[in-house]
Amino acid sequence: MSQPIVEIKNLNKTIKGKHIIKDLNLDFYPGQITGFLGPNGAGKTTTIRMMTGLMYPSKGEVIIDGKQLSTNYEEAISNIGVIVENPEMYKYMSGYKNLQHFARMHKGVTKQRIDEVVAQVGLQNRIHEKVKTYSLGMRQRLGLAQAMLHRPKFLILDEPTNGLDPAGIREFRMYLRKIAAEDNVAIVVSSHLLSEIELMVDRIAIIQNGELIDIRELQHVAASQYYIEVGQPDQLQAMFEEPLTKENGGYVINLTKEEVPALIRKLVESGIDLYTIQPIQKRLEDQFIEMTGGGAIDAIR
Repeated sequence: MSQPIVEIKNLNKTIKGKHIIKDLNLDFYPGQITGFLGPNGAGKTTTIRMMTGLMYPSKGEVIIDGKQLSTNYEEAISNIGVIVENPEMYKYMSGYKNLQHFARMHKGVTKQRIDEVVAQVGLQNRIHEKVKTYSLGMRQRLGLAQAMLHRPKFLILDEPTNGLDPAGIREFRMYLRKIAAEDNVAIVVSSHLLSEIELMVDRIAIIQNGELIDIRELQHVAASQYYIEVGQPDQLQAMFEEPLTKENGGYVINLTKEEVPALIRKLVESGIDLYTIQPIQKRLEDQFIEMTGGGAIDAIR
């Protein structure tokens, strides 16, 4: 894997005698989208605030593109773009005028760069119309364009799909993946919509009680259960010591991927007709509840 864009090293935060963040270590990599999740009060917002320089850590360091946030604030922070829920825009101005206005806050943002981000988020046909005529989804895309104007290497999104309809969410997800791939940006997303996080991110980082409890690549979460349907269920049951769980005309069995071929061979040798065998992938929601013991999830806190 490539070098991380952002390194969180031994991060700690104590507020009014309460230890909020405890020895947090976490890296974010270029081109990768990470879902940052945790129960209410887990310390997510505190972590984000320290990552963006809005709050000083009690101990530890945030390093962005090799620059320590504590000692090289301006250089480090120049590599960050942020979207918090629904970005505020000047609604009486066109989308293009809004981008021109935000461009003045950064050095070196050319007209060509503005045109690039407009194309990247698919707003070419509406960019010269007033923002008040935009749908919520279009405003979100404009916010994404604005956050990307200065070519940040790290993008933080807090509830970016809040209020969007399913089509808008899907559209935003598509543009986010496009930006991660084309600009090689490291992206962190917080959302309480776990079904959307599951489709949007490459991996998840889960924090609970101020501690990082798990990091996992979503595509590498192996199934530990399989659904199987056979013609002779009594003979299938006889192969297992524990009673099998019935489901939708078949059975659920505890099995690893490596054990599947041996089971299939045994079924064939025993003359059992095999109709279906397929992995049961646990949804992100189920995994989250398992890892946190059922803690409720919300936006970054």
